[in-house]
Amino acid sequence: MITKTIKCFDIAQICDSGQCFRMLKKDAQTYSVIAGDRHLEVAQKGDQCIFYCEEDEFESFWKGYFDLDTDYIKYRESIDQQDKYLKEASEFGSGIRILNQDLWEMIVSFLISQQNNIIRIRRCIDNICEKYGEERKDANGHIYYTFPTPKSMACLPEDALKECNLGYRSKYVVRTAKSVADGEIDLDEIRHMSYGQAKEELMKLYGVGEKVADCICLFSLHHFEAFPVDTHIRQALDGYYPEGFPMDRYKGCEGVMQQYIFYYELMGKKIG
Repeated sequence: MITKTIKCFDIAQICDSGQCFRMLKKDAQTYSVIAGDRHLEVAQKGDQCIFYCEEDEFESFWKGYFDLDTDYIKYRESIDQQDKYLKEASEFGSGIRILNQDLWEMIVSFLISQQNNIIRIRRCIDNICEKYGEERKDANGHIYYTFPTPKSMACLPEDALKECNLGYRSKYVVRTAKSVADGEIDLDEIRHMSYGQAKEELMKLYGVGEKVADCICLFSLHHFEAFPVDTHIRQALDGYYPEGFPMDRYKGCEGVMQQYIFYYELMGKKIG
């Protein structure tokens, strides 16, 4: 068990920010997180956070996963004082951080996310993990499932994942799993590419368009230049930035600003 005082960190906001689908609220202060083959519980009250893991696991994995070495205060301080909308969005979502998640998991997650809502995405991912992942037990004996590997899904018929409620997205995931398992797409190479190169390579995958590629780049590769545009972001851009979002001003943290806007729009806290 590790106790930390952390500014600009809110596990509840991160859970609802649309970037992670294996994070769930257990009670008023405690959240459960599964990342790859790891499981963690996090309790928070104010700036006080308790991570239920050993010190070495926290230092070697979870600190990086939650991006705790990055100063998010400087991102908020960089916001144009005249931009009332973005200032309020950043204040509303001040505890959001961009997670460092597994590339393969994010590819599948955002293939599933198309024309879908967060609750359904979580259910779909739970289904495929229970069916094709490996069963594990946490320190308290509770069962959880690892995220399935490309190899575990590459041999499936294209419609097999319809049983997991993926619908037409089943063929996207199965074909992509085959591309990765067969070596047509090298995930290790993508991890070392620039934002532009990674986005281009990801868009070679079946079912991956520009928005999905940007989500993958932002939430797994930590390319903060990525600025995914979905219906929530488009609504904000049309309403508050008719001449376009000022990307140049926020160079290097565009994706952080995107998350503030997305969360603000998602939670319905728009300025009247």
